[in-house]
Amino acid sequence: MSIQIGVSACVLGQKVRFDAGHKASEFCTNTLGPFVSYVPVCPEQAIGLGVPRPAIRLQLNAQQQVRLVNSKDSSIDHTDAMLQFTEKLLPKLQQLSGYIVCAKSPSCGMERVRLNDQNGHQLGKVGVGVFTQQLMQTYPWLPVEEDGRLLDSNLRENFVTRIFACHDYQQMLQSGFTIGKLVAFHSRYKFLVMAHSPKAYRELGRLVAQAKLFAPDELAQRYLLDLMQALKQQATRKQQANVLMHLQGFFKKMLSSSAKQELLGLIHKYRQGHLPLLAPLTLLRHHLAQHPHSYLAAQQYLQPFPDELGLRA
Repeated sequence: MSIQIGVSACVLGQKVRFDAGHKASEFCTNTLGPFVSYVPVCPEQAIGLGVPRPAIRLQLNAQQQVRLVNSKDSSIDHTDAMLQFTEKLLPKLQQLSGYIVCAKSPSCGMERVRLNDQNGHQLGKVGVGVFTQQLMQTYPWLPVEEDGRLLDSNLRENFVTRIFACHDYQQMLQSGFTIGKLVAFHSRYKFLVMAHSPKAYRELGRLVAQAKLFAPDELAQRYLLDLMQALKQQATRKQQANVLMHLQGFFKKMLSSSAKQELLGLIHKYRQGHLPLLAPLTLLRHHLAQHPHSYLAAQQYLQPFPDELGLRA
C-alpha cells in the first residue's frame, strides 16, 4: 500500500489559487514527492469557484458563526457549499496517512487564518480554514501540516515521522486487527515514542497492557489517536539523548571501553547541540551491524523514514 497524502492542489504547483497562481513547495514536490502518492484537492475550485476568482475570507455573522464569504460582498456566502462538498469528500479520504494544506487560506489553513467580524473589521489571525477544520474533526489522528510550517526543519521532520508511522499502523490493520499485532507494533515504536513524550510512552504502555478491556475497534482507534498525539510533540535534544543512552546500553557487554567512550562522547555532543542526531545514530547502526540484536534492529527509532529524505542531518 503506497503512502497516500492529501494536499492542497496549489502546493503541488497547480494554478488554482484565486489569482490563478500557485504556492508550489519544493519540499513537497522534489523531496517528499518520490516517497508518497499525492491526492490533490482544491476545495474552492471544487465548489465551482473559477480561476481566477474573487478573494474570500472568514467572517463572523450576527450569530457569531464563522462563514466563508466574498471579501468585497459578504452577502455572497460559500459556507454551505463548502460544507456539503467536504461532507461528501471526507469519507473517501480514510486511506490517507497525512495531509498538507495551504497556509493562511480561508478554506485550507490549519491555524492563524485571518478572521473578520460582521462589519469587516479584523479580529486577528485566530481562524481555521473551513475545509481543514472539518478534515481535522473527522480524522483527529491524521497528521496535518501547512506548507509554510514545513520550511522549519524540526516541524518537517516531525510531520514526516508521523506520516510514516501512521502508514505503518494502517498497513498493520490491512489484514485485520489483533492484540498480538498491536503488541508487536508497540514494541517497535517504544523508543520513538519515548523520544517525543516520556509521559505518552508510559500511557501507551498501560493501554497495551490493558488491551483486553477494550473492544477491538475501539482499541485500534484509541491507540492510533494516542500514538499520533504523542509523536506530534517535539522531541527535544534531552529526550533524544536519553533514548540514545538506552540504546547504547544494549552494547555495554559487547563494546570495548574506547568504543563505549566514543559513542558516549557523540551522544554528549549531540545533547549540547554540537552535532546532528545522525552522528550518534550512524555509530549506533554500525555497532548494531557488528553485533546483531533482533529487538534493537526492529526499533523504528533507528530509521522512522528513509535516510534519503535527509531530515536528521
